[in-house]
Amino acid sequence: MEHLTIEANGAKFHVARAGSGKPLLLLHGWPEFWLTWEPVISRLSDRFMLIAPDLRGFGDSAKPDGPFGPDSHAADMLALMDGLGIDRFGVVGHDVGGAVMQPLARQAEGRLAGLFFFDFVYPGIGPRMAAPDRLNHIWYQSFHQMEMAPALVGASRDNCRLYISHFLKGWAHRKNAFDDVLDAFADNFFKDGNLAGGFAHYRASHAGRVAMMKGEAPQAPPINVPTCVRWAEHDPLFPYAWTDRLGETFSELDLKMFPDVGHFPHREDPDRAAAEIGAFFQRIGWS
Repeated sequence: MEHLTIEANGAKFHVARAGSGKPLLLLHGWPEFWLTWEPVISRLSDRFMLIAPDLRGFGDSAKPDGPFGPDSHAADMLALMDGLGIDRFGVVGHDVGGAVMQPLARQAEGRLAGLFFFDFVYPGIGPRMAAPDRLNHIWYQSFHQMEMAPALVGASRDNCRLYISHFLKGWAHRKNAFDDVLDAFADNFFKDGNLAGGFAHYRASHAGRVAMMKGEAPQAPPINVPTCVRWAEHDPLFPYAWTDRLGETFSELDLKMFPDVGHFPHREDPDRAAAEIGAFFQRIGWS
């Protein structure tokens, strides 16, 4: 694996790259950075070129000045792939990465061979996100918009580790999924700017989330890129029942449940995650 610094869209991005073959861009969620993909990378690098950047605000990439949401991340990723000299590519994403993939597909449909998603937010979830029995699951989305949030969470490394591990363990079904990298995750988010950089996504996404929860999200045309979704059976944050309207957003949809995992299929069962990713891109001729 090699680690690169690429200048794109007026910023510097840290990128981990491994393997050879057709390129796949791997987009992480929160609270994650490129390292979340390492188990998948090690299983697919004999078949694909895996490109795992830290999104702006995360890891060792540049930090945004204020809110920074999916549309802006999508523009970053297109410029990043330009900087790497890659015109056409597949995309794999999770959580925040899945939110970024939707404007990415609308901005540059012709450049994308296929889209592979693990659990993520899309417009069809609608008011269910804010149902009374869900409020204890989404409190952090409001907290992350508060000016004091980075200072409170980042008051010490122990604070930061406790906060990040709360989500990595709480949202996982297989509770030990991040045990081997938990300290690396804590150290990463404790770096200057990384808590605020990650929280910038929630600040930028707030208005769109509120509109979705009110059932007032604008109706965008369907995405016509071949799409595969493998949604966790036991995700406490995004229940599998919320997949029922994915067909309204993705016109070429292959949807199945990913059994016996929580919010992080790529870490909880990387053997199956890698197999599902590889099989999808082989089916659509991108391998």
